[in-house]
Amino acid sequence: MESCIHSTAVIGSKAEIGQGVIIGPYAVIEDDVVIGDNTEIGPHAQIADGARLGRDCKVFAGAVLSTVPQDLKFEGEKTYLYVGDRTVIREYVTLNRGTRANGKTVVGSDNLIMAYVHAGHDCIIGNHVVIANSVQFGGHCEVEDYAVVGGLAGVHQFVRIGKYAMVGGISRASLDVPPYVMAGGHESFRFEGLNVVGLKRRGFSSEQIDTIRRVYRIIFQSGMLLGNALEKVETEFERTPEVDEVLHFFDTSAAKRKYIRPFKS
Repeated sequence: MESCIHSTAVIGSKAEIGQGVIIGPYAVIEDDVVIGDNTEIGPHAQIADGARLGRDCKVFAGAVLSTVPQDLKFEGEKTYLYVGDRTVIREYVTLNRGTRANGKTVVGSDNLIMAYVHAGHDCIIGNHVVIANSVQFGGHCEVEDYAVVGGLAGVHQFVRIGKYAMVGGISRASLDVPPYVMAGGHESFRFEGLNVVGLKRRGFSSEQIDTIRRVYRIIFQSGMLLGNALEKVETEFERTPEVDEVLHFFDTSAAKRKYIRPFKS
């Protein structure tokens, strides 16, 4: 299938456009861009230098991808934005490319990024992630697979949101959010228990959910220091994928942040 490019679109002479790509009116595709097969670029969208888009993506009207970072340390170095396959990027989303810190901003596959979302430089967004309208990510944020971020949330730079976690709308996300956890709050960001509904929708059994709940009771409700609580989990629980995911998250969390907010069981 041949590509369909509107006559008013501006396409750089060196851009690599795959088969079956649709580019709408007045879209701008700069030179150092790669667009995978069957991806659709909506009207007035801008795909700037350094963008690498996968197959079967949909980029809606007015989205601006791979423009320079909003970072005073950026000095024009060559960096990139990578987007996986089958990701939907709705109207007026802005995704900045990386800085020399990581060299890239990464958005995975099968994601839904709703209108007016901004992801700053060097963010890493996994696969099967849903980000609702007007969420704003600072630089260096990380969102792991199957996480959900509610509308109008503001996510502080370097914050990490774990797998299957959910951040509520209008939240001021200033702490790392461990996997499987619900978190929210504007005045005081806090953990609010397990994302039970989300886990059931993703096929987690009652036994798996109960194991995760018991792990977090030790981590958050035992009164133990975090390191001691993690050692207790490691020695007393069977090493299932769910337990390993929790332990790995805390072990690799930036600067070993302290988790001191109350956790409901």
